[in-house]
Amino acid sequence: MKPISKSKAETKCKSALLIMLLCPMLAFSQSDLSYVVKGGEILFSGLIAIFTPSKAKNANLTVIENVCVKNKLNNKITFIITRKTEEGDEIKKELVIQKGGKEYFYELPKGVYTYEVVMADTIVFKKGEYRFSDKSTFIVDGDIVKNPDE
Repeated sequence: MKPISKSKAETKCKSALLIMLLCPMLAFSQSDLSYVVKGGEILFSGLIAIFTPSKAKNANLTVIENVCVKNKLNNKITFIITRKTEEGDEIKKELVIQKGGKEYFYELPKGVYTYEVVMADTIVFKKGEYRFSDKSTFIVDGDIVKNPDE
């Protein structure tokens, strides 16, 4: 093999340096600074969501996260729950559930509730009481209201 002469090495080095200096001038930015900042914000918020610890369950909460009510009947129903609070106020919530559908109560205060299942023609299908203390699911099916957790 022949050794590279000093002059050839210098010219190759000079040409590489010239290309490196001209490249940024030839290549222009395809996005402006605002898009780069927005992309960084999205990336940063995604990393925060991934690396933050999940919420610890607190047994002393006074509300239930959600209660699901499923309708297995052939008609739409109205599911009504009522409760008297310690202050004497009445909590009353209603859900209209289509045939074969499901709906949710969110952030429901814990306690004993009276429930009613009313058919579309205002006939009371079922009445009862239930103690809500944790997430639960009610299935209205046939002549019963059942809770699959029990």
